[in-house]
Amino acid sequence: MNNFQYHNPVKIVFGEGQIKELSNLVPKNAKVLITYGGHSAKKTGTLDEVKTALAGENREIHEFGGIEPNPEFTTLMKAVDVVHDKGIDFLLAVGGGSVLDGTKFIALTATLEDDKDHEKAWEALKSYTRGINKALPLGTVLTIPATGSEMNSGGVINHSERKAKLPFGNPLVYPQFSILDPAKTLTLPERQVMNGIGDAFVHVMEQYLTYPVNAKVQDGFSESLLKILIDEGRAVKENPNDMDTRKNIMWTATMALNGLIGVGIPQDWATHMIGHELTSLYGIDHARTLSIILPALLKVCKDDKKVKLVQYGKNVWALNGTDDEITDKAIVKTEEFFKSLGLPIRFTDVDLNETAIQPILDQLSEHGFVKLGEHKKIDLTVSEKILKMAV
Repeated sequence: MNNFQYHNPVKIVFGEGQIKELSNLVPKNAKVLITYGGHSAKKTGTLDEVKTALAGENREIHEFGGIEPNPEFTTLMKAVDVVHDKGIDFLLAVGGGSVLDGTKFIALTATLEDDKDHEKAWEALKSYTRGINKALPLGTVLTIPATGSEMNSGGVINHSERKAKLPFGNPLVYPQFSILDPAKTLTLPERQVMNGIGDAFVHVMEQYLTYPVNAKVQDGFSESLLKILIDEGRAVKENPNDMDTRKNIMWTATMALNGLIGVGIPQDWATHMIGHELTSLYGIDHARTLSIILPALLKVCKDDKKVKLVQYGKNVWALNGTDDEITDKAIVKTEEFFKSLGLPIRFTDVDLNETAIQPILDQLSEHGFVKLGEHKKIDLTVSEKILKMAV
């Protein structure tokens, strides 16, 4: 296990009916901007519940809706303008990972001075926001378990005009608190639920399935999270109204990317970087790009990942046989799991073919993603092999 430091300051408020705790969590006299996505926050009553909980204590409440499933840079800059116009001093994100990611970016870029044309914000995104040294405080009310954004300090922002989907991270945007009410997930369409499970699964795999460094705690946690997602993915399909299942899915998705299982170990993230380009270019749901790319990447890189693939096959899927047999079976099991969730595993499943490959490679080159993976060996040649394998 490698040396590490771990700190996570996010207060988690978990359980049904916990939105009422906002009255104790958001500062008195705050000028609050509630950010959210589409109509679901209003239609389900969650937005009204949030506003009721915030009422009183001399708080001034404003709203900004319309943050997209892949949060758009230009939309978020409109929210930054609202922050400046209204003198907002606290942000409250209500929604899934995209709303949370977008709100973190608002919190960071709203502190940039003399940025009316938003070029400073774009340059900050290109440098992963590492150069920003102050941010507005924020909290979150999570409605879609998937990304883990409720308990980490990162996010991903899309800029359609520039054909870019870029990650960022800054410790200043750890949420002060996150409310996780699993009852809020009961109204989600099945596609969103399954996307969330797939997304969380790949988050674990990006940290776990690299090469061994004798990190037994991290490996044990990761394998448990993977098995829970497999079991609860099946369970939620069979009984979507079971609250215990919903609770386990929500907490597992949070634990998958709050930093705990990633400390002291090598990490991959090539699947995400390649997947981001699929979303940016072709508008495919984030989780569905991951389910396409991961199995192909495992096939191409299985020699480098063989020891952990065998461990994964034995400990997660209870496979037997030779190491080569377990390796191949483990990849097949992963594909079958994604298919059981209704997720695509090939380009053809999303009406793409080989003609989609070159634009993806061009974008990877443009964004500097030319040395990916835990060994930094996934260059454009290897990325091309992965993409061809995914066709």
